[in-house]
Amino acid sequence: MAVIDDYSRECPAIELDTSLGGARVVGVLDRLADTRGLLEVITIDNGPEFAGRALDEWAYRRGVRLNFIRPGKPIDNAFAERFIGRLRDECLNEDWFISLRHAREVVETWRLDYIEFRTHRSLAGLTPREFAATKTGL
Repeated sequence: MAVIDDYSRECPAIELDTSLGGARVVGVLDRLADTRGLLEVITIDNGPEFAGRALDEWAYRRGVRLNFIRPGKPIDNAFAERFIGRLRDECLNEDWFISLRHAREVVETWRLDYIEFRTHRSLAGLTPREFAATKTGL
C-alpha cells in the first residue's frame, strides 16, 4: 500500500507485507494523522483492504470522507497509479529480495530518494519534500 499526496507528490508511507488488511491500513493512517494531520478526503481504490469495515469505521470516527474510484477506472486515481507503476518499474522489478525485511529496506530507500532528491517539472523543479515545505511553511 502506497500513500500518495497528489498535491505535493510526496509519498509519506509505503506499507509492504505479504497481506494487508483494513486494520493495517488504519494503523498506517493513524500514524500519518499523528505526524501530518488528517485529510478531509482520501481517494482509494476498491480493494478489500479499503472497502471493509475497519477503514469505514475509522473514517467515520475521524470525519474523513472516503472517495472510492469507479471500479475498473484507475484513471480516477491517475497520479497514484503512475507512482505505483514507477515504483514497480524502478524498484520492485529491478531487485531480487531475499526477505520481507530486505524488501522493506530497498523500497524505503527508493521512497526517500523519490521524495527528497527527484525534482518534478510539475512542482516548478522542486522535489516533493521541498514543494511541501514551501506550501506548509515547514
